[in-house]
Amino acid sequence: MEFRAEAKYMRVSPQKVRLVLDMIKGRRVEEAMNTLAFTNKGCAPELHKLLRSALENANYLSQEKGLDVDVDRLFVKRAVANEGPRFKRVRPAPQGRAFRYQRRMSHVEIALEEKAGQKPAGQEAKAGSKAKARSAGKKPAGKK
Repeated sequence: MEFRAEAKYMRVSPQKVRLVLDMIKGRRVEEAMNTLAFTNKGCAPELHKLLRSALENANYLSQEKGLDVDVDRLFVKRAVANEGPRFKRVRPAPQGRAFRYQRRMSHVEIALEEKAGQKPAGQEAKAGSKAKARSAGKKPAGKK
């Protein structure tokens, strides 16, 4: 199951946020939180807060719906920064003119998911031995 958290109208451009999000995609939650805690970017504390919120959403939903979620096996499945609305601003220019510029905002979404469980070693060995037994019983396909 997927656990999400969104932050809308962050006053950082999406391009800058994506630089930080690319560092945490696919990582376990603990590693991602450590990465964000020690990243020297302005948006890192806000993203750390967002990741913590997604983790708490996972805890809450697991308790509320009775799901068996192992927090240690959660990883960052998706981390997306989309563009939000822009502020149009005017900067004074020489000779009484004005230059327009835009202040960008971003909408950020982080989704966590639990890694698929590994089968015990005994079950994998049994399945492998059955497949070998089947293939050994078949005749090889060749020229007649």
